[in-house]
Amino acid sequence: MGTADEGTPDQDGSVRLHVTSSGESGPRVAFCHGLFGQGRNWTQVAKGLTDIARPTLIDMPNHGRSGWTERHDYVAAADIVADTLADIDGDEPWALVGHSMGGKIAMLLALRRPELVERLCVVDVSPVGYREGREFETYVAGMRAMDLTAIETREEADAALTEAAPDPGVRGFLLQNLRRDGDGWRWQMNLDVLGDSIDLLRDWPGEAVEGASYDGPTLWVGGSDSGYVRDEFAEAMRGYFPRVRQLTVKDAGHWVHSQQPEVFLATMRAFLQA
Repeated sequence: MGTADEGTPDQDGSVRLHVTSSGESGPRVAFCHGLFGQGRNWTQVAKGLTDIARPTLIDMPNHGRSGWTERHDYVAAADIVADTLADIDGDEPWALVGHSMGGKIAMLLALRRPELVERLCVVDVSPVGYREGREFETYVAGMRAMDLTAIETREEADAALTEAAPDPGVRGFLLQNLRRDGDGWRWQMNLDVLGDSIDLLRDWPGEAVEGASYDGPTLWVGGSDSGYVRDEFAEAMRGYFPRVRQLTVKDAGHWVHSQQPEVFLATMRAFLQA
Protein backbone atom coordinates (compact mmCIF):
# COMPACT_ATOMS: atom_id res chain seq x y z
CA MET A 1 0.00 0.00 0.00
CA GLY A 2 1.44 3.31 -1.04
CA THR A 3 4.93 4.42 -1.95
CA ALA A 4 6.99 7.55 -1.44
CA ASP A 5 9.53 9.11 -3.76
CA GLU A 6 12.97 8.87 -2.20
CA GLY A 7 14.19 11.99 -0.47
CA THR A 8 11.32 14.24 -1.57
CA PRO A 9 8.78 15.92 0.72
CA ASP A 10 5.18 16.62 -0.19
CA GLN A 11 4.37 20.05 -1.56
CA ASP A 12 3.34 21.20 1.92
CA GLY A 13 6.77 20.23 3.26
CA SER A 14 5.61 17.11 5.10
CA VAL A 15 7.64 13.93 4.83
CA ARG A 16 6.08 10.95 3.09
CA LEU A 17 6.81 7.48 4.39
CA HIS A 18 6.90 4.37 2.24
CA VAL A 19 4.47 1.75 3.55
CA THR A 20 3.46 -1.74 2.49
CA SER A 21 0.32 -3.35 3.90
CA SER A 22 -1.06 -6.89 3.72
CA GLY A 23 -3.76 -9.01 5.29
CA GLU A 24 -7.51 -8.65 4.97
CA SER A 25 -8.87 -8.86 8.50
CA GLY A 26 -7.88 -8.57 12.12
CA PRO A 27 -6.11 -5.77 13.99
CA ARG A 28 -3.88 -3.30 12.20
CA VAL A 29 -0.21 -3.80 13.12
CA ALA A 30 2.54 -1.31 12.26
CA PHE A 31 6.23 -2.26 12.34
CA CYS A 32 9.01 0.29 12.99
CA HIS A 33 12.51 -0.93 12.08
CA GLY A 34 15.86 -0.03 13.61
CA LEU A 35 18.70 2.19 12.46
CA PHE A 36 19.83 1.53 8.85
CA GLY A 37 16.95 -0.91 8.41
CA GLN A 38 13.89 -0.90 6.17
CA GLY A 39 10.28 -1.92 6.59
CA ARG A 40 10.91 -5.04 4.52
CA ASN A 41 13.14 -6.38 7.33
CA TRP A 42 9.83 -7.38 8.96
CA THR A 43 8.50 -9.20 5.87
CA GLN A 44 8.71 -12.72 7.29
CA VAL A 45 7.02 -11.73 10.54
CA ALA A 46 4.30 -9.92 8.59
CA LYS A 47 3.70 -12.98 6.39
CA GLY A 48 3.28 -15.07 9.51
CA LEU A 49 0.55 -12.75 10.80
CA THR A 50 -1.61 -12.12 7.73
CA ASP A 51 -4.13 -14.80 8.73
CA ILE A 52 -4.92 -12.96 11.98
CA ALA A 53 -3.90 -9.34 11.36
CA ARG A 54 -3.28 -6.57 8.82
CA PRO A 55 0.45 -5.78 9.01
CA THR A 56 1.91 -2.51 7.71
CA LEU A 57 5.66 -2.24 7.14
CA ILE A 58 7.00 1.31 7.31
CA ASP A 59 10.31 2.75 6.15
CA MET A 60 11.23 5.21 8.90
CA PRO A 61 12.13 8.81 7.96
CA ASN A 62 15.55 9.01 6.24
CA HIS A 63 15.46 5.26 5.53
CA GLY A 64 14.50 3.05 2.61
CA ARG A 65 12.11 4.70 0.20
CA SER A 66 10.79 7.24 2.69
CA GLY A 67 11.40 10.97 2.57
CA TRP A 68 14.38 12.70 4.12
CA THR A 69 14.57 15.40 6.78
CA GLU A 70 17.24 18.00 7.52
CA ARG A 71 17.91 16.42 10.93
CA HIS A 72 16.93 13.14 12.53
CA ASP A 73 15.46 13.13 16.01
CA TYR A 74 13.05 10.84 17.79
CA VAL A 75 10.24 13.28 18.51
CA ALA A 76 9.97 14.45 14.91
CA ALA A 77 10.17 10.86 13.64
CA ALA A 78 7.44 9.71 16.04
CA ASP A 79 5.17 12.55 14.94
CA ILE A 80 5.75 11.74 11.25
CA VAL A 81 4.95 8.05 11.83
CA ALA A 82 1.87 9.01 13.87
CA ASP A 83 0.57 11.19 11.03
CA THR A 84 1.16 8.33 8.60
CA LEU A 85 -0.83 5.88 10.73
CA ALA A 86 -3.64 8.39 11.13
CA ASP A 87 -3.76 8.91 7.36
CA ILE A 88 -3.96 5.15 6.71
CA ASP A 89 -6.61 4.50 9.34
CA GLY A 90 -7.28 7.04 12.05
CA ASP A 91 -10.54 5.40 13.12
CA GLU A 92 -9.06 2.15 14.42
CA PRO A 93 -6.15 2.14 16.90
CA TRP A 94 -3.04 0.20 15.93
CA ALA A 95 -0.89 -2.47 17.49
CA LEU A 96 2.56 -0.91 17.26
CA VAL A 97 5.84 -2.88 17.13
CA GLY A 98 9.25 -1.21 17.20
CA HIS A 99 12.81 -2.51 17.34
CA SER A 100 15.83 -0.51 18.58
CA MET A 101 15.57 2.97 17.03
CA GLY A 102 12.07 2.01 15.88
CA GLY A 103 11.27 0.94 19.43
CA LYS A 104 12.06 4.39 20.76
CA ILE A 105 9.98 5.94 17.97
CA ALA A 106 7.11 3.59 18.85
CA MET A 107 7.34 4.39 22.57
CA LEU A 108 7.28 8.12 21.92
CA LEU A 109 4.36 7.74 19.53
CA ALA A 110 2.36 5.82 22.14
CA LEU A 111 3.15 8.42 24.79
CA ARG A 112 2.38 11.43 22.57
CA ARG A 113 -0.53 10.01 20.56
CA PRO A 114 -2.04 7.25 22.73
CA GLU A 115 -5.36 7.39 20.88
CA LEU A 116 -3.60 5.82 17.87
CA VAL A 117 -2.14 2.86 19.78
CA GLU A 118 -4.22 -0.06 21.04
CA ARG A 119 -1.18 -2.06 22.22
CA LEU A 120 2.61 -1.72 22.06
CA CYS A 121 5.51 -4.14 21.60
CA VAL A 122 9.02 -2.78 22.22
CA VAL A 123 11.85 -4.98 20.97
CA ASP A 124 15.29 -4.85 22.60
CA VAL A 125 15.46 -1.21 23.59
CA SER A 126 14.57 0.84 26.68
CA PRO A 127 13.45 4.45 27.28
CA VAL A 128 16.93 5.52 28.41
CA GLY A 129 20.12 6.97 27.00
CA TYR A 130 22.79 4.41 26.13
CA ARG A 131 26.52 4.13 26.10
CA GLU A 132 26.01 1.07 23.91
CA GLY A 133 25.85 1.44 20.16
CA ARG A 134 29.37 2.75 19.56
CA GLU A 135 29.73 0.16 16.81
CA PHE A 136 27.31 2.22 14.71
CA GLU A 137 29.87 5.01 14.60
CA THR A 138 32.31 2.50 13.10
CA TYR A 139 29.71 1.40 10.55
CA VAL A 140 29.02 5.02 9.55
CA ALA A 141 32.72 5.76 9.16
CA GLY A 142 33.15 2.63 7.04
CA MET A 143 30.21 3.46 4.77
CA ARG A 144 31.33 7.07 4.37
CA ALA A 145 34.84 5.92 3.50
CA MET A 146 33.67 3.70 0.65
CA ASP A 147 34.52 5.16 -2.76
CA LEU A 148 31.29 4.34 -4.57
CA THR A 149 32.71 5.56 -7.88
CA ALA A 150 35.36 2.82 -7.75
CA ILE A 151 33.00 -0.03 -6.87
CA GLU A 152 31.65 -2.12 -9.73
CA THR A 153 30.00 -5.07 -7.99
CA ARG A 154 28.27 -5.91 -4.73
CA GLU A 155 31.14 -8.28 -3.97
CA GLU A 156 33.53 -5.31 -4.12
CA ALA A 157 31.20 -3.31 -1.86
CA ASP A 158 31.12 -6.19 0.60
CA ALA A 159 34.93 -6.35 0.63
CA ALA A 160 35.21 -2.58 1.10
CA LEU A 161 33.02 -2.69 4.23
CA THR A 162 34.56 -5.79 5.80
CA GLU A 163 36.98 -3.96 8.10
CA ALA A 164 34.26 -1.71 9.54
CA ALA A 165 31.66 -4.50 9.75
CA PRO A 166 33.42 -7.89 9.99
CA ASP A 167 30.20 -9.79 10.78
CA PRO A 168 28.74 -10.93 7.41
CA GLY A 169 25.16 -10.64 8.68
CA VAL A 170 25.64 -7.05 9.86
CA ARG A 171 27.48 -6.20 6.66
CA GLY A 172 24.65 -7.56 4.54
CA PHE A 173 22.15 -5.61 6.64
CA LEU A 174 24.04 -2.37 6.01
CA LEU A 175 24.60 -3.07 2.32
CA GLN A 176 20.88 -3.52 1.70
CA ASN A 177 20.93 0.29 1.59
CA LEU A 178 23.29 0.38 -1.40
CA ARG A 179 21.41 0.94 -4.65
CA ARG A 180 22.33 1.18 -8.31
CA ASP A 181 22.29 4.73 -9.67
CA GLY A 182 22.81 4.59 -13.43
CA ASP A 183 26.25 3.07 -13.88
CA GLY A 184 27.22 3.74 -10.27
CA TRP A 185 25.96 3.34 -6.72
CA ARG A 186 24.32 5.46 -4.05
CA TRP A 187 23.16 5.04 -0.47
CA GLN A 188 19.39 4.84 -0.36
CA MET A 189 19.14 6.06 3.24
CA ASN A 190 20.16 9.57 4.31
CA LEU A 191 23.63 8.54 5.44
CA ASP A 192 24.89 12.05 6.20
CA VAL A 193 22.00 13.02 8.47
CA LEU A 194 21.82 9.62 10.17
CA GLY A 195 25.58 9.53 10.65
CA ASP A 196 25.52 12.97 12.23
CA SER A 197 22.68 11.90 14.55
CA ILE A 198 24.23 8.85 16.22
CA ASP A 199 24.52 10.57 19.62
CA LEU A 200 20.88 11.69 19.44
CA LEU A 201 19.83 8.17 18.52
CA ARG A 202 21.58 6.69 21.56
CA ASP A 203 19.75 9.17 23.79
CA TRP A 204 16.15 9.31 25.01
CA PRO A 205 14.21 12.63 24.76
CA GLY A 206 12.56 12.36 28.16
CA GLU A 207 11.80 16.08 28.29
CA ALA A 208 9.32 15.64 25.41
CA VAL A 209 7.21 13.13 27.39
CA GLU A 210 7.79 14.28 30.96
CA GLY A 211 4.91 13.08 33.14
CA ALA A 212 3.34 11.10 30.28
CA SER A 213 2.28 7.48 30.45
CA TYR A 214 0.66 4.99 28.11
CA ASP A 215 -1.90 2.72 29.76
CA GLY A 216 -2.39 0.14 27.02
CA PRO A 217 -0.93 -3.37 27.16
CA THR A 218 2.81 -3.27 26.51
CA LEU A 219 5.14 -6.16 25.75
CA TRP A 220 8.86 -5.54 26.32
CA VAL A 221 10.94 -8.13 24.46
CA GLY A 222 14.69 -8.44 25.02
CA GLY A 223 17.41 -10.80 23.81
CA SER A 224 19.18 -12.78 26.50
CA ASP A 225 22.57 -11.91 24.97
CA SER A 226 21.85 -8.20 24.52
CA GLY A 227 22.54 -5.34 26.91
CA TYR A 228 19.74 -3.05 25.76
CA VAL A 229 17.11 -4.41 28.17
CA ARG A 230 18.44 -4.61 31.73
CA ASP A 231 17.01 -4.78 35.23
CA GLU A 232 18.07 -1.23 36.01
CA PHE A 233 15.93 0.06 33.13
CA ALA A 234 12.73 -1.57 34.43
CA GLU A 235 11.75 1.38 36.65
CA ALA A 236 11.90 3.80 33.71
CA MET A 237 9.90 1.39 31.55
CA ARG A 238 7.21 0.91 34.19
CA GLY A 239 7.01 4.65 34.75
CA TYR A 240 5.98 5.23 31.16
CA PHE A 241 4.17 1.94 30.58
CA PRO A 242 2.51 0.71 33.78
CA ARG A 243 0.94 -2.34 32.08
CA VAL A 244 4.28 -3.62 30.78
CA ARG A 245 5.09 -7.32 30.64
CA GLN A 246 8.71 -8.34 30.05
CA LEU A 247 9.87 -11.30 27.97
CA THR A 248 13.46 -12.44 27.44
CA VAL A 249 14.20 -14.57 24.38
CA LYS A 250 16.98 -17.10 24.91
CA ASP A 251 19.92 -17.34 22.52
CA ALA A 252 19.14 -13.96 20.95
CA GLY A 253 21.07 -10.72 20.85
CA HIS A 254 19.91 -7.30 19.71
CA TRP A 255 18.20 -8.51 16.50
CA VAL A 256 15.75 -10.77 18.35
CA HIS A 257 13.21 -11.12 15.53
CA SER A 258 15.81 -12.25 12.98
CA GLN A 259 17.89 -14.39 15.35
CA GLN A 260 14.91 -16.29 16.80
CA PRO A 261 12.21 -15.80 14.14
CA GLU A 262 9.96 -18.70 15.13
CA VAL A 263 9.94 -17.71 18.81
CA PHE A 264 9.34 -14.08 17.95
CA LEU A 265 6.47 -14.89 15.57
CA ALA A 266 4.79 -17.10 18.17
CA THR A 267 5.21 -14.28 20.69
CA MET A 268 3.63 -11.76 18.32
CA ARG A 269 0.67 -14.03 17.55
CA ALA A 270 -0.01 -14.51 21.25
CA PHE A 271 0.39 -10.80 21.91
CA LEU A 272 -2.09 -9.81 19.20
CA GLN A 273 -4.66 -12.40 20.24
CA ALA A 274 -4.48 -11.76 23.98
